[in-house]
Amino acid sequence: MSTNNETITQAFVQQFADGYIMAAQQKESRLQATVSNYGDVTGSSFTANNMGATEANDVTSRLSDTVWNDNPNDTRVALMQDKDWSTPIDKYDLPKLKANPQGTYMQNGLAALNRKKDAVIYQSLIGTSITRAGEALPYGSIALPSSQKILDGGVGMTKAKLITAKKLFRKNEADEQNGEDLYMLYDAEMLEDILSDTTLTSADFMAVQMLQDGKLSGHWLGFTWVPYEALNTSGTVKTTVAYAKSSTQFGVGLNRDIDIGPRRDKRNAIQIYIGESYGAVRTDEKKVVTIDYQF
Repeated sequence: MSTNNETITQAFVQQFADGYIMAAQQKESRLQATVSNYGDVTGSSFTANNMGATEANDVTSRLSDTVWNDNPNDTRVALMQDKDWSTPIDKYDLPKLKANPQGTYMQNGLAALNRKKDAVIYQSLIGTSITRAGEALPYGSIALPSSQKILDGGVGMTKAKLITAKKLFRKNEADEQNGEDLYMLYDAEMLEDILSDTTLTSADFMAVQMLQDGKLSGHWLGFTWVPYEALNTSGTVKTTVAYAKSSTQFGVGLNRDIDIGPRRDKRNAIQIYIGESYGAVRTDEKKVVTIDYQF
């Protein structure tokens, strides 16, 4: 793998102008704001406690014994994950450059870490959650049930799949009627399928919002649409996910430690280092729906 001592010479004065232009890439975290913020975490993990639904009793006689109701609950566990990014800048290269690369390199590193953060959140949404029923009991796991998965069916993203997803949130009492904020991730393949579907774009408001703008970002069909190009791919099938904000907890252990300074063991090369630690866990399967589609 090439390092800066191999590539920095590409930016020497005789070859480059006064600045650097970052390559096309996702720079900001798009998913962190779409899940619940657990806050700061001390330790190697954090837990989220769930209270399940319960039913009221019919009172059929006077002065009868009190009936106690069970309150189902479980605990989800998020393991903290440590991530970092670092790169060196040789001090002998700096006088040969018109542009100081430190700022652009740091932006590049922050963008990489933001994408990594989104990957952790995405995998927590569609993957297996760690559970614990009690302090003395071993950890367990719970996968997203098949009832919350819409299979590809040999076709791309369709209106029928989107309607089915919305139906599941309503059936589970996990939609806007209960104060939930719903999100849908989409990538370029989904964008193409939806913009090509005349049953979705024939209505005037859809034509204005999607065809003229050429994007899905915004709120429609009950979801806020979030662009995300790192969806899981298996062969010719991709997996996107629709979810309620309260479905997943995200906690931060180390909130972005940034250090720029000399490495005396590397002839005083300037090292840019960024580190952070966080974790995420899905807390309610009824608030998450995955959708597979061909591409």
